[in-house]
Amino acid sequence: MDQVVGYLPHINASLNATATVLLVLALVAIKAKREALHRNLMFTALGVSGLFLIGYLTRLFVAGNKLFPRADYPEWAFWFYAILLGTHVLLAMTVPFLAAWAVYLGVREQRAAHRRVVRWAYPIWLYVSLTGVLVYFMLYWWFVPKVG
Repeated sequence: MDQVVGYLPHINASLNATATVLLVLALVAIKAKREALHRNLMFTALGVSGLFLIGYLTRLFVAGNKLFPRADYPEWAFWFYAILLGTHVLLAMTVPFLAAWAVYLGVREQRAAHRRVVRWAYPIWLYVSLTGVLVYFMLYWWFVPKVG
């Protein structure tokens, strides 16, 4: 189990990156008036984000939080990370509710209401997916604890 949990951050980042790409493709699809493709891409993004959430919560409950190695890097790096993570977490808490409401309105073909919700939901979801990948790179690749 520990070995699987060790891979979860990498899998979760891949899921977040995939969701980001799907969200952008869905926007391109709806701008091109390809509603069926848009719907399919959005449902896929929702599924991928759901898998991410399961993986994230599993890693969190089994392994706990991974902390930024503050003592090993300049103070600006920590504060950049902290602000990025703070905005990411606060906005991430809204995504499931906004996405569910947008899906409900979209499926019910309440287009005007769907557009009003999506005006907020889409950029928030995109920001959360993208910053999730950035947080991953900061913790696992760019700002790793220095040895020795």
